[in-house]
Amino acid sequence: MIAQIFAVIIFLAMFVLIVTEVLERHVITLGCGLLTLLLVFGVGMRSMDAVIETLNVKSIFTLSFWYAAGEASESSSGINWATIIFVAGMMIMVEGMARVGFFRWLCMKIAKMVHYRVVPIFVTFMILSSFLAMFIDSITVILFLAAVTIELSQLLKFNPIPMILSEVFCANLGGSATMCGDPPNIIIGTSLGYSFGDFMQNTGILAGVSLITILIYFYFAFHKELEQSAAKIGDTASYPDPREAITDKRGFVVSALIFLCAVVLLVTHAQTGLTVAFIGTFIAIVTLITSGKNALSLIKKVDYKTLLFFIGLFVVVGGLEQTGILNLIASFIGRISGGNVMLMVAIIIWISAIASAFIDNIPFAATMIPVIKSLAATQGVDLSILAWTLAIGTDIGGSATPIGASANVVGIATAAKDGYIIKWGKYCKVMAPATVIVVLLSMLLIYVRYF
Repeated sequence: MIAQIFAVIIFLAMFVLIVTEVLERHVITLGCGLLTLLLVFGVGMRSMDAVIETLNVKSIFTLSFWYAAGEASESSSGINWATIIFVAGMMIMVEGMARVGFFRWLCMKIAKMVHYRVVPIFVTFMILSSFLAMFIDSITVILFLAAVTIELSQLLKFNPIPMILSEVFCANLGGSATMCGDPPNIIIGTSLGYSFGDFMQNTGILAGVSLITILIYFYFAFHKELEQSAAKIGDTASYPDPREAITDKRGFVVSALIFLCAVVLLVTHAQTGLTVAFIGTFIAIVTLITSGKNALSLIKKVDYKTLLFFIGLFVVVGGLEQTGILNLIASFIGRISGGNVMLMVAIIIWISAIASAFIDNIPFAATMIPVIKSLAATQGVDLSILAWTLAIGTDIGGSATPIGASANVVGIATAAKDGYIIKWGKYCKVMAPATVIVVLLSMLLIYVRYF
C-alpha cells in the first residue's frame, strides 16, 4: 500500500511540475524517476527485481531487440530503450538534412512550383507538413516550415499566422499516421509490437480522411485573409532561386538518399524483421560516416534533454505499473463502460484528447499503454482497436491548445520572434474546433471500421 501511495504522489507531482514548467522537463522526470527507484521500489516494495525490470537494460543485449522478425522487441514495462535509440537516430539524420539546407530548399521549391500564389502555397504547405511529419519529428517539421513561411510572407506580403496554425495542426495530424511520426506512436508501436504498416493501415487511414476534412476547414476559416493576400503578388522573376538554399550539394544528395533509405527500412521492417532500434542506429551511423568532419557537430546538436526526459518518464510510469496502479485504472474504465467496447473507445479517445490538450501527450501515452493492455486482457477486447484509439486521441488532442504539443509551442515561438504574436484566444478559436472535428470523425470511423 505504501508503495502505491508513493508511486501516485510522485507521478502527480511530476505532471504538476511539467505543466507549471518550474524546472526543465528532463530534470523533473529524472528527479521523479530517482525518487521512484528509492521510495517506491526501495522503501515501499524492497524489491531489486522491480528496479532491474524497470531499468530494462538487459533487453538491449538480446537478439530480439535488434532483429525481431515482426514480433514485439520490447515490453511496455520500464524504460523503452527501443523508442529512445530510434528517436536519437532520427535526430541525427534530421540534423544532417538541415545542415545541407534540405528543408528550406524543399519549401522554396514548392512555392516556386505554384508560382508563389498564396492559396496554393497554403494548401501545399499543409500537405507537406502532414507528409514530412509522417517520418520526421513534428517539432523539426514546424521549425523549418514556420521559418520559411515567415520568409515567404515577408516576400509576398501576406499574414503568416493562418498558414503557421494550419501547418502546426497538420504536422500533429500527419504524425498520427505512422509509427515513427509522433513520440506516442513510437512508444505504442515498440511496446505492443506493431509495425509501420500496421499504423499506416489503421491510424494512417483515419489521418488521411481527416486531412481532407481539415484542408476544407482551414480554407474556409482563413479564406478571407488568404484572398486579400493573393492580390499582392509581384514579379516572381525577382524571387530567390530555391537552389540558393542548398549549402552543400554533395551532402544534399547524400542526405536525400539517407532519408529515402530510412523510409524504405521503416515501411518494410515488418517483413525484414529489423526493429526500429536497429533502423535508428543504422541511419545514425550512416549519417555520421557520410558527414565526415561535421559528424561531431551533428552529435552535439542531438536533443539529449528530450532523451533524458523519456528515460525518467519511463521509470516513473514503471512505478505505477509495478505497484498495480495501472491495473486499477483499467478495472475502473472497464466498470464504467460495463464491458461495452464502443463506450470504452469513446472514453479512451476523448480522455486522451482532452488530457493531451493540457498535459504532455508522451507521459500520458506511456501511462495508458499498460492500462489498455489490462483492459484487453480482462474485458476480452481487441488490443489493436484500443491502441489505434489511444494513438489518435493523444496525437490529435494536443493540437487544441498552445501548450498541448511541442510543435504548437515551437510554431508560436517562431512566429513571435518575427513579431507575429499568436495569443491563446486566436489559437484556440481556430484550433480547438478543428481538434473536436477530427477526434469526433476518427471515433466514428473507428466505429464503422471495427464494429
